[in-house]
Amino acid sequence: MPVKHSVAHLLQNRTVHRAVLENGIVILTVENPAADIVAGRIFVQAGGRYESPEQAGLSHLMASVITKGTDRLSSQEIAERVESVGASLGADAASDYCLMSLKTVSADFAEMLELMAEIMRSPSFPTAEVELERRLTLQGIRSMQEQPFSIANSQLRQMMYQNHPYALPSLGTEETASQLTQADLQRYHATYFRPENLVFSIVGRIASEEAIGLVDRFFGDWQPLQLNAPVPPPHLPTLMPYPDRVVTVQETQQAIVMLGYLAVAVNSPDHMALKLLNTYLGNGLSSRLFVELREKRGLAYEVSAFYPTRADVSHFVAYMGTAPENAAIALEGLRHEVDRLRTTPLTDDELQSTKNKLLGQYALGKQTNAQIAQIFGWYETLGLGIDFDERFQQQVADVTVEIAQEVADRYFIEPYVSLVGSEKAAELAAKAAI
Repeated sequence: MPVKHSVAHLLQNRTVHRAVLENGIVILTVENPAADIVAGRIFVQAGGRYESPEQAGLSHLMASVITKGTDRLSSQEIAERVESVGASLGADAASDYCLMSLKTVSADFAEMLELMAEIMRSPSFPTAEVELERRLTLQGIRSMQEQPFSIANSQLRQMMYQNHPYALPSLGTEETASQLTQADLQRYHATYFRPENLVFSIVGRIASEEAIGLVDRFFGDWQPLQLNAPVPPPHLPTLMPYPDRVVTVQETQQAIVMLGYLAVAVNSPDHMALKLLNTYLGNGLSSRLFVELREKRGLAYEVSAFYPTRADVSHFVAYMGTAPENAAIALEGLRHEVDRLRTTPLTDDELQSTKNKLLGQYALGKQTNAQIAQIFGWYETLGLGIDFDERFQQQVADVTVEIAQEVADRYFIEPYVSLVGSEKAAELAAKAAI
């Protein structure tokens, strides 16, 4: 077997094997005989951050069409092969990667991996399927334009990220999605779907040697069309923070209010403190936003915060859905709670409780073979290494009350503000003291 490099790590009672084939494919395997299931995740270092503004939504369209035909098989034939053994096979696209996923009983894994190889190596992107998925994408874009949360989130990202690819929605815009063609998909596939740009993560009732051997059998002879042409890096402009406010008037039953702050990528030393602050502020029914603004003050229909893991500059957002007449005090309430993270340190008990919640949720996210495959493949794709699974827990433990407050003071200075609501809500929000 032409394996260039292979190593095994024992992580929390799991042995994770990492191998690199001669053509550059990285393979991660974890043997888990508890259930007769094998889950595979194939990460492609592509996604939204590699798109030009003129082709926003290209990754999403590619993921929608890639399983709809190969040089030999039609969409119907692919579907019949997958369904005949009760397996699942799909594709997805995100900001920082494209993803091929596979789940089947162990006896059928080789057959399904061979099918996946054909789909990934020789997709045909049938014109009729491209047109159908493009129409469905445009319907999805128009539907999102009617949803207050989607509008608020979209205009917030556009304010914060400016010309950065993260500014654009994953589906693209009506203008960009309507112009994408079969030729665009073929160029995208040839550019990014190449062995040195892939991470395979396989977990389940299969020996590591067998899993690596099957990947080598079906993918080991794959060579990029242009051997000497490296994968082009994404064009990522330097962001210049310029907090602003955008209001969209829409006659809805509730107003959506969002505060956004530019944050850091996953490889920053401040990442884990921000994860804990997000958990404390807006994660669940015991979070401070929920308790203070919904339970005590009755301001919110919904209230939360999010801080997505990103390969590049991320964002920290606190948001609330509220009655239009409460738009101004909702803005002030959100700003007050975020500012408190800067001015008032968490108690030791609050921080420890938040750590327990984050670690508990992290553990619950690693129960199934598919979840484990997702996590290890994602860490490898981000360049964090498979041992980040252990370092995650240590990094959580290392965050102190002082560090949490210092990080909050560094990032939560002046927010970007996004609001979607009635004209009355807009008028009231304009008077908010933030």
